[in-house]
Order: sequence, then C-alpha cells, then structure tokens
Amino acid sequence: MSLKKTGLYEIHEKMGAKLVDFAGYAMPVQYQGIQQEHRRVRSTVGLFDVSHMGEFFVYGEQAFEFLQKLTVNDVGKLSVYQAHYTAMCYPDGGIVDDLLVYRAPDHYVMVVNASNIEKDWEWAETHLLPQVKLTNKSDELSLLALQGPESEKVLQPLTKLDLSEIKFYWFDYATVAGIDVLVSKTGYTGEPGFELMFPREHSETVWNALMESGKPYDIAPIGLGARDTLRLEMKMCLYGNDIDQTTHPLEAGLGWITKLDKGDFIGRDALRRVKQEGITRKLVAFECKGKAFPRPGYDIIKDGDTVGSVTSGTFSPMLKKGIGMGYVPAEYAKAGTPLSIKIRNNLTDAEIIKPPFYQK
Repeated sequence: MSLKKTGLYEIHEKMGAKLVDFAGYAMPVQYQGIQQEHRRVRSTVGLFDVSHMGEFFVYGEQAFEFLQKLTVNDVGKLSVYQAHYTAMCYPDGGIVDDLLVYRAPDHYVMVVNASNIEKDWEWAETHLLPQVKLTNKSDELSLLALQGPESEKVLQPLTKLDLSEIKFYWFDYATVAGIDVLVSKTGYTGEPGFELMFPREHSETVWNALMESGKPYDIAPIGLGARDTLRLEMKMCLYGNDIDQTTHPLEAGLGWITKLDKGDFIGRDALRRVKQEGITRKLVAFECKGKAFPRPGYDIIKDGDTVGSVTSGTFSPMLKKGIGMGYVPAEYAKAGTPLSIKIRNNLTDAEIIKPPFYQK
C-alpha cells in the first residue's frame, strides 16, 4: 500500500529527512538528529509538519449538544476563539481518542490523532444528532507547529495579527505570508508556540516563509522523533502508548479534563463509578538512575514483583537520563517511590517523580 503524503513531502525529501510510515503517512522522523532537534525547540525555535493530524468540522444548531455528549471536557465553558484539550470515551470509560476542540464563531473544529482518523470519524458519525453536519477536512488542510521560545518573533513579521494578545489555548484567523490561516497558541512540546491550520495547496508557501523569517533565530525543521521526546519530558500522553481503549482518563491523570458534573456524556456513568470505588492504578512518571533508559513494554518491578510495564520511555536530551511513564498499582504511585525497570535482563533503579520531568 502506498503511503499518503502531506503537502510538504517534497520539501522533507529535499531537506534530507528520514521518512517513515506513521499512521499511513510518509512523515519525517528526523532531519539532523533527534537530540539536536529537541534542544533546538527548547532553546530557540523549530518547525514541525503535523499535517497528518485529522480535522473534523462540526456545524449546525446541535453542534454544542453533540460535542458535549461526545467528549469529556465541558464545551459549555469554551468562549468563541477558545480551544481546549479533551477526550472521547467508550461507554465503559475506555478512551476512543484524545483531541482538541476549537470553538469558532459559527462552528467547532475537532483536531484528532492521525492514527485514529477513520475510527474517530465512525465513532462521531455513530453519535451524530439530527441537526449536526460533520465534515472531514483532514485531507484538505495542512497543520504546522511552530514551537520554541522564539516562535512569536518568527511568526509576528508575517502577520498583522498581534500575537502577544492571543492567550494560551486561544486562536484567531489571520493572513500569514499572504495566506488565510487559523493561528492557535497551542502545541505538544511544553514550549511557547503556535499551530497554523490552512488549505493544503499553500503548504510550501507558509513553510518557506516561516523558515526564512526564522533564520535569525536558527530555526530548524523538526521531525516526529523529537516531537515524541519533547512531549514525554512534559508528561503529555500519547494515544496508543499511554492511553487507549483499555485505559480511562482518571487513571491516566486526565481527571482535570473530565468534567463529571457537566451533564451526561458517553462514559460518564462508568467514570463516576470508578471515582466512587477508587482508582486502582495510575499512570506515573519515573526517572532512571544511571545511563540506561526505558522503552515501551519494559517491565516495572517493585520489591521483586512485576507491577506494570513502561508505556513511554526515552533518553531525555535535557536531563541526560532515562525517563518514562507506566501504570502501577495506586499504592505505589506516590512521588519518591523507588522502582526498578527491567532493561535487557538487568534491573535499573528508578524513582517516581512529580511531573513534568523538564522544568524551566
């Protein structure tokens, strides 16, 4: 099966990116190297192509009611031009996907994970209300993430929109390099930054303008490898690793987006029951001692017993040590608890920490 390509595929090839199959797309995993790209985003600014993500537009008189029932966060608290992080759950509380919801003046936008586009679309259509029109624009749009401390200085010369006026998790419409763009102050790195959504045919125009504007700040293209290590340093969940249909938001540390008192939503009864009975396991963050680092699937050991497995793990470019996440029984989930990680048949000492791993 041939891989799908984003509107920037040829640019990635020209820039020497290592391209891999990610969710059916040929995507750049790295250009110069994951650690170098990671540190670029933390120190100055980097540009990501995340056009493989899915975008569903929600129109109609019942758009609010539809999203309020479909997702766990409270859509009623969103102002126009505001976005929030949320999730969709199955009736048993398992997670369909985590996503962003944007409230525009006359519609909503759902930004979903690339690997879940088809599944999410079917799930949303299954729960559609009569006066809702759902449109899948995933193949029509490009999405770029400009991330890092210097991101505002790079983007501001290209638009008349006052970027300093946009608050975290808010957005606006603007002309960027002559192209109509949705500009949101969001990202998946823990750094200041923006995500830009616009028609696919303008991909190279916007990318090239940002790269040119970013030259004084040593801007670099960043692959999905560094995107993963950046999000892990901030303990941001990755669907398919840290969360999936076998996990629920409360044990995953996503209680802050799960509004059990907002009214009915899919999975609410199961999640209320979990809260009443008590959470039996929790997703924890841990740091390894020494130079070894964990990978997904490695056993988590406590007092000689296997108590869980690593869901995400890597070598942290900023902390210079192994970091990871995994589910452990609730009684072992307290910060400071010592654990061991089984790495290549050796036990490596580790300790649960209060996230995020990387702090400014």
